Amino acid sequence: MVPKIVRANQPLEYLTPERCYIAENHSDPSVSIARATIKPGVTTKAHHLTKGVQEIYIITSGKGVVHVGNLQPTEVTVGDVVVIPPLTSQKITNTGETDLIFYCVCAPRFTEECYVDEEP
Repeated sequence: MVPKIVRANQPLEYLTPERCYIAENHSDPSVSIARATIKPGVTTKAHHLTKGVQEIYIITSGKGVVHVGNLQPTEVTVGDVVVIPPLTSQKITNTGETDLIFYCVCAPRFTEECYVDEEP
């Protein structure tokens, strides 16, 4: 790995089938970091990650309600951290009037092969 700086406006943001916008900031075999943006009123698809991938959300803007495993639905806002173990169902709803923005940190890195959609 070599040192580098990824500016906030450098990654190209794209809409995913999960119903959120993703901007991939960094990825190497041990970790991936992406910025997720969810528009007001939108809920991401229920899903989980396999292959031993843990995901962590770091909320940077807005507010929402997160559903993680067997925890009660929980309101989250700026500064909150959500830890999602491998194989744990998850989804999040933007309950605010502005974009809900958070960083997704996956270890080891996220790949399409580890994503399992739980919705028909």
